[in-house]
Amino acid sequence: MERTVIAKLTARLIPFLFLLYIVAYLDRINVGFAALQMKEQLGFNDAVYGLGAGMFFAGYFCFQVPSNLILQKVGARRWIAALMIAWGVISSCMVFVSGAKSFYALRFLLGLAEAGFFPGVILYLKTWFPAAARARTVARFMTAAPLSGVVGGPISGALLSMQHTAGLAGWQWLFLMEGAPAVVLGLVVSYYLTDLPADAVWLSSEQRLWLSDVMNRERDNAAPSSEERTFSAFTDVRIWVLCLVYFGLNTCSYGISLWLPTLIHSRSGVNNLVIGLLSSIPYIAAAIIMVGVGLHSDKTGERRWHVAVSAFAGSAALLATSGSVSIVLTVLTMSLAVAGVFSMMGPFWAMPTSFLSGAGAAAGIALINSIGNLGGFFGPYALGWVRNATGTFRGGLLVLGASLAVSGALALAIRSGRKQAPE
Repeated sequence: MERTVIAKLTARLIPFLFLLYIVAYLDRINVGFAALQMKEQLGFNDAVYGLGAGMFFAGYFCFQVPSNLILQKVGARRWIAALMIAWGVISSCMVFVSGAKSFYALRFLLGLAEAGFFPGVILYLKTWFPAAARARTVARFMTAAPLSGVVGGPISGALLSMQHTAGLAGWQWLFLMEGAPAVVLGLVVSYYLTDLPADAVWLSSEQRLWLSDVMNRERDNAAPSSEERTFSAFTDVRIWVLCLVYFGLNTCSYGISLWLPTLIHSRSGVNNLVIGLLSSIPYIAAAIIMVGVGLHSDKTGERRWHVAVSAFAGSAALLATSGSVSIVLTVLTMSLAVAGVFSMMGPFWAMPTSFLSGAGAAAGIALINSIGNLGGFFGPYALGWVRNATGTFRGGLLVLGASLAVSGALALAIRSGRKQAPE
């Protein structure tokens, strides 16, 4: 029964949520490709671009917890649909950026609109998937993040070639065309998703009963610190340590994502389409490796060392990148770095969901994601500031590598209270 139900859940939910996350992730990182043209056209230096790229996460921080609490009240189906339509419209409105202030404002609003999507999906997956299957499920869902780089790199590079078509710059076409899918898919969400296992007509009555029973027992057996109070998570030290781990993870993740096209350009001088193709290579490696790490984490029931070893490997790769001048070596080491960062995701998100439940889970997941994603503000800005001051990427890459190493060390300090049973 367990194998059958999990297979059905995976087939029904993961491909669709995967597609939504590709769109979400692409809309937040496509500014890295737009920068290849808009920085020069609008007169942005590295510090201005880095601040604007990171401004997304200032808005993202503000609306995380409220959004997840709203989702729990109104249901994932309606709330995720509303969020997608809102951020799709805002992303397309990036065509109107004319200076630093409008760049900052629209990036902030985009972050505000997209804030509830990822923590909402993590909470949604907790509602549907038993704990023993959660790390690999989250890893499969989150392969959308690196694969958005695989898909988005060549597409973004091609859209930049539409320079001056119909009076628009290539970067304006990029934002316009890549914002539209979120609006369309937002409409589809309202019809496709099911809020609760008890309402899943695509499961048999026996399967619905089994799944509801398993999820209810897991909720009832949660650790005493996970009482179903909205703010119970705020007093749990483990949640705050996880916030710091996720901060370092995102400092590195978005520092790489939002500067990778510029880094490749600085070390190769190739055209935008080739930059897009080269930038997809690290994400292909990450998509493959992160699923394997998630599967092994579920098989063994171990989370902390899977997070820590991935972090240390990524940190070492960034150290190697900082000393490289060859484009071949840069792509190779960045592939290892990106794979290390994304391999942390599955086991990481299995940690808080193992000791939080109910409204405490909604608030705790959102808190981790909101504070952790401030690293998405710090990473791109720090890299841009250091490059603006020194003229090279070396110092900035060392900052990213150090943040990842600290995250790995902190992950080892967390105790979830009990090891999850392996499958």
